[in-house]
Amino acid sequence: MSKTIVSIVQASPVFMNLNASVTRAVGLIEQAWRKGAKLIAFGETWLPGYPAWLDHSPHAALWNHEPTREVFAQLRRNSVVVPGKETETLGEVARELGVVVVIGVNERVDEGAGNGTLYNSLLTFGADGTLLNHHRKLVPTYTERLVWGQGDAAGLEAVTTSAGRVGGLVCWEHWMPLARQAMHTSGEHIHVAVFPTVHEMHQIASRHYAFEGRCFVLAAGLLMKAGDLPAGLTPASELVNTPEKFLLRGGSCIIAPDGSYVVEPVFDEELVITAELDLTLIDKEKMTLDVTGHYFRPDVFNLEVNRGTRRMA
Repeated sequence: MSKTIVSIVQASPVFMNLNASVTRAVGLIEQAWRKGAKLIAFGETWLPGYPAWLDHSPHAALWNHEPTREVFAQLRRNSVVVPGKETETLGEVARELGVVVVIGVNERVDEGAGNGTLYNSLLTFGADGTLLNHHRKLVPTYTERLVWGQGDAAGLEAVTTSAGRVGGLVCWEHWMPLARQAMHTSGEHIHVAVFPTVHEMHQIASRHYAFEGRCFVLAAGLLMKAGDLPAGLTPASELVNTPEKFLLRGGSCIIAPDGSYVVEPVFDEELVITAELDLTLIDKEKMTLDVTGHYFRPDVFNLEVNRGTRRMA
């Protein structure tokens, strides 16, 4: 396979409403499929939305702040259990349409060790509907630590799909050198980089990742307006009476293995970004840099990754 068509869904979920968001996701997957996409990517914790309220409410981080507790409880009730009925629905649409789907989710653990913890997770469904990969963000960043636990390396690898070898990382994981190297070593053709917004520094990280890993990068962001913030939390003063103001602006783009843009960033617009990728470009770029080959130097460096699932004692 030398060419494949890919899409990034840059759109808003139905924030804090899991059922409605899954229904919307299915419709958007079908829309991308009609454009010929064989791989379809959504942004960070698209189900049921990124908790931007952590950064846009001045009281959200106060200890035992009752409105925050209520919002967290709502988020928990609307988070995805893996596996569960939502993953079954997503797998079914992937199988029916014959597409690969990569989507970020808020994950809830309902049974056994870790019951109660939420994770920032990235799920990859194969074109046969199988859940091929389940990656939990290794380190929640800054205010995110109020809602998500630390993940593990069980899904820190690329998987073989009908669209090529596909891997992904979540937001600031792209500044974790060892996580990047683990992913590069797994042999990615296409890397899905998910963010709330793919702003300038995220663009830099994504372009660097493509250049370093000699792979294509789909950098996927979300859209969110001030009016989507939970009603129970007091918004920042500058957001009062501005429900149409974008808090998460998208910025999604597609990047080639030499770090150049296949599709340049798009902000403040809901759309399905689609492009055809020529995977033979990867072979050409490997001539000058291959961080898993002639630039790897296993005689000098040794990277060991614990790929076990993190368990609570």
